Amino acid sequence: MALKWVSGDQVKNVLTYEHLIPEMEKALAQFSQGSVVQPVRTVVPVSKANGFLGVMPAYSPDQEALATKLVTFFPNNKDAPTHNAVIVMFNPDSGVPELLMDGEVITTMRTAAVSTVATKILCGDDPQVLAILGSGVQARSHFQALTSVFSFKKTNVWSKTPSNAQKLAAEINGTACNSAEMAVKDADVIITVTSSSVPVLKKEWVKPGAHINAVGACRPDWQEIDPALMNSAVLFVDSRLAARKESGDVILSGAEVYAELGEVINNVKEKPKGETTLFKSLGLAVEDVLSAKLVQDLITD
Repeated sequence: MALKWVSGDQVKNVLTYEHLIPEMEKALAQFSQGSVVQPVRTVVPVSKANGFLGVMPAYSPDQEALATKLVTFFPNNKDAPTHNAVIVMFNPDSGVPELLMDGEVITTMRTAAVSTVATKILCGDDPQVLAILGSGVQARSHFQALTSVFSFKKTNVWSKTPSNAQKLAAEINGTACNSAEMAVKDADVIITVTSSSVPVLKKEWVKPGAHINAVGACRPDWQEIDPALMNSAVLFVDSRLAARKESGDVILSGAEVYAELGEVINNVKEKPKGETTLFKSLGLAVEDVLSAKLVQDLITD
């Protein structure tokens, strides 16, 4: 059987944050209300290369979407991307595979779109200063997604590699900072998208009432956020079960999860007022599935 192939360029040509952000809000809501069939991802370690393969299936009856993402993370890659992914879409009535889609663009964009949903819901009105810790693909996608919704007056960038921070800052008309502390000092919204396995953001640097999207540290023994900050902020996750199994920031700090983001969208939990909030993003398979379904529909149309 010949599967139709949808390339990354084709995904880029049709997928916009204008369409994707509302779809990710829908995905989070469906997940938290239990209308999505989705196990916690299976992770296969590849110790020789310090990498892993993740298997992420999900079924959304509401959207009539059935798919699985296969994603690898090999942080030591020099001549190839560290993240690689494909999405296989199946007919939900027959189980017949219909489409094979590049998953890299979707992973990049849906992660940033979900952080934007969290920021819309949890940050204060009219945020002025954005801080980005990290300078890779996710740093760029988060800037693009967030600025499609918010009009920041200033964007600060920090990276453990100063030249990379300077390059990104020049691209986005931002300010490269010599330290993470300097980058976040006055920030209303903070994004952590580093490859660090040890904390890069400390409690005493963050002004009260700021909102943080913590996107890195996707393994149980990795941390990106100071445990004191994890325990002082109001903590939101995409999935309680996944956070307790996969997030080193949550596991190692012992921080208590206040709510899944979908519970706030569904009005099951109230949004805190005036508190420092932190959304720990791990990524849900249903986010990939609904993103892929959106691309499929846009291509078909």
